[in-house]
Amino acid sequence: MRARDLISGTALILALTLACGDGSSASPPQPVGVTISPAGASVWTGGTQAFQATVSGSTNQGVAWSVVEPSGGTISAAGLYRAPGTAGSYHVKAISAADATKSTQVPVTVSVQPPPGACNGAALGNGADLLGFRPFPADNAWNRDVSGDPVEPNSAAIIAFIGAGTGLHPDFGAGLYAGSPIGIPYTVVASGVQPKVAIPIAATGYADESDPGPMPIPVTAPVEGGSGSTGDRHVLVMDRDACVLYELYRAFLQGDGSWTADATAVWDLKANTLRPQGWTSADAAGLPIFPGLARYDEVAAGAITHALRFTVPVSRRAYVLPATHWASNTTSANAPPMGLRVRLKAGVDISAYPTQARVVLTALKRYGMILADNGSAWYLSGAPDDRWSNDQLATLSGIKGSDLEVVQMGTVYTAVPGGGAPAIATFGANPASVASGASSQLSWTATNTTRTFITPDVGWVTGTSVAVRPTKTTTYTLEAQGPYGSTTRTVQVVVAP
Repeated sequence: MRARDLISGTALILALTLACGDGSSASPPQPVGVTISPAGASVWTGGTQAFQATVSGSTNQGVAWSVVEPSGGTISAAGLYRAPGTAGSYHVKAISAADATKSTQVPVTVSVQPPPGACNGAALGNGADLLGFRPFPADNAWNRDVSGDPVEPNSAAIIAFIGAGTGLHPDFGAGLYAGSPIGIPYTVVASGVQPKVAIPIAATGYADESDPGPMPIPVTAPVEGGSGSTGDRHVLVMDRDACVLYELYRAFLQGDGSWTADATAVWDLKANTLRPQGWTSADAAGLPIFPGLARYDEVAAGAITHALRFTVPVSRRAYVLPATHWASNTTSANAPPMGLRVRLKAGVDISAYPTQARVVLTALKRYGMILADNGSAWYLSGAPDDRWSNDQLATLSGIKGSDLEVVQMGTVYTAVPGGGAPAIATFGANPASVASGASSQLSWTATNTTRTFITPDVGWVTGTSVAVRPTKTTTYTLEAQGPYGSTTRTVQVVVAP
């Protein structure tokens, strides 16, 4: 009896030990999941894109690749996608070998490869080669040949004010300076792939002179000075498909993938539209930054075909077009106004300069450089690139202020000019009530308007209508900008339960 009880007791203890795991607990198995990187792609017809799949919840990382649409191209067992010869929107899919019920897919936009020099022909990524594309039309101020323009009568005094004996300084180059890339970086994205995110303006920023979002700013967009910079922290993003430039001043990446900034500006790279008079931009002068950068891809191609951006220690409380804003209290007529253009004198011999410096100096003779911000004297802006030769660029200091001359300025604005303010006559939604995710067409009529924006969800728009697909009742705001200010109007689209 006692023996039987002992055996039973031992069995009971063993059962309890097994049930309780000897005081420990095993983690439940994780469900299998599949992700694909990149999360989308933009490819030319006949082009290729490599994808990589990651399987979570299993040691078996194998996947079966496929293209969802029958005519959407092919993909190899290793994840190399080859686009079809027909443009369209397709999807690449990966199915887990560990659990065939688990899969995911990402979009692929296939476009016909554009001719050389087209906006949507630019390469993608940080510091991408624009492959011959020049921002803005040929007659834009940045692209105008000013080698034959008259000299400003007060040129010598303005040059002396800035520094006749001070040499040019390339504010760009290879490698790092004080731990940060040298220059103002940029990135090129494809709107078919890069989602738009909100860009709230900081309380200390320029909300009343900023363009509203959302904007296609990737989390990988480089920040001027690096992520820890305390400086201007410019972020420049070119959407090659829409041919639109987005620029942020004092930009900070947030934990959810959105950004905040002190100022934002949007530029249609197919048009010559300026900011409203008196407005700043991501730059002090109200100018775009990107078209004034010296980029390695164009120097390597043999020519810079646009003006360059430069800074001075003290500017004037005035501006000349294409600038629209001043950033100074100095009223001296010898101080340079924002937007002032300076060129290298035709008679300066540049034949002995090394290749990279000579390309820059050739551009300064033909297109000059435009004053965009307060900073150091004769600092020329460019994009960082490890292919620059810092030794070659350093020779630019041999060009002194006395080798430069001011191009005749035209009207100097010491007060912000007035004119016809933009007005929105109508702004409506059809239908005004929709099911969640259904389409409503927003339409409007406006006068004295050069640019329009719709928030939330849309951002910069062209034309006089756009489709929206709200998932909840949403109030949309239309902002119409013109040469002399901006105005807004709202409409609500009700999402029926």
